[in-house]
Amino acid sequence: MSERIVTACVVIIGNEILSGRTQDTNLAHLAKQLNEWGVQVREARVVPDVQDVVVAAVNAARTTFDYVFTTGGIGPTHDDITAECIAAAFGVPLVMNEEIAAVIRRRPAPDAVMNARLRMARIPEGATLIDNPWGPQGFRMGNVFVMAGIPRVMQVMLASLEDQLEGGAVTRSRSITAYVSEGEVATALGAVQERHPTVELGSYPFYRDERYGTMLVMRGSDEAALERMAAAVKEAVAAGGEIE
Repeated sequence: MSERIVTACVVIIGNEILSGRTQDTNLAHLAKQLNEWGVQVREARVVPDVQDVVVAAVNAARTTFDYVFTTGGIGPTHDDITAECIAAAFGVPLVMNEEIAAVIRRRPAPDAVMNARLRMARIPEGATLIDNPWGPQGFRMGNVFVMAGIPRVMQVMLASLEDQLEGGAVTRSRSITAYVSEGEVATALGAVQERHPTVELGSYPFYRDERYGTMLVMRGSDEAALERMAAAVKEAVAAGGEIE
């Protein structure tokens, strides 16, 4: 019996991502780490700091995928609205979490600054915390995990979740470098894909050392099926070009 496929969606929240001012690196880390735990990221969405949009994205994702991971929007400023959005998505109020508040109060600050920081202690009623030894925690609500947008903080939060996730099949990959254009092998690769439907086959053109070529990448959870497709791909492209 094949192992169950466990899926995830990443919701990246922030106007700064959509404006191009900040380049997201969290998705790559999440996809790689989650796959090692048997959770396959099947979709990613980038949404603005607009409550209705965030709520709609989270509600759609949490009913479609096994897990949802959000990044961004849990800081102390007016545009950090993720906590409010998750509460609205689940139809529960925001409450002050005293455990997070105690962490925040360890760093003395003027009242105005402290009040702003304490915004990070508000979580949806019924949520549980995601550990963060460097500062205020993220939180989990149902199958939704809410984490920081700062990459190093997000990575620490994610590392604490390994034992909380039920994984399934792990996706493996094989790569073949062929010095042949995509057009020359397109028909043959299409036939290979049809014969091996359980393995995903992608082709990615490149140009290096003054030569054109195509990187052929196979991804799947069945090692034997991967090997069979890899052999078929090599056979399909060998007649038309050099394989590295």
